[in-house]
Amino acid sequence: MNDAQTLQFLRIKASEARFVTSVCTGSLVLAAAGLLQGFRSTCHWLSLPQLARMGAIPVQERVVVDRSRVTGAGVTSGIDFALALTAQLFGEERAQLVQLAMEYDPQPPFVGGSISTAKEAHIDQLKAFSAAFQERRVNAARLAAERCELRLETGRTCDS
Repeated sequence: MNDAQTLQFLRIKASEARFVTSVCTGSLVLAAAGLLQGFRSTCHWLSLPQLARMGAIPVQERVVVDRSRVTGAGVTSGIDFALALTAQLFGEERAQLVQLAMEYDPQPPFVGGSISTAKEAHIDQLKAFSAAFQERRVNAARLAAERCELRLETGRTCDS
């Protein structure tokens, strides 16, 4: 989120791309590059609040399509994301054929694979288990957000 060379690379590539996409916390990097300002976006639920700090509009959904931006939530949403993007590029019929070809018919062995269905105790355990890592991510997002805010105060967008 704070590597200037990476962020500049993303800005250049985004300016040439039909879609700017990410899955999981990759959207934090896109947001740090200024590529999600004003776009509805998602990422892993633990990091969703960080998107707003960088001008994105956080949405807790598995896949979010907002104009040229397509973002996926946690890593398992990657297949849903790929199918949604396939539909954008080639139409729903083709996406449905791809879904059938890969026999994508998820039936998770347990209920609770999202924050909306998980036991509160499991949510608390995961937060505690990942607290140190999450704190580093929050700090990196804070630095990126401050960089964006400084640019906004000087009349430049986050991505300039």
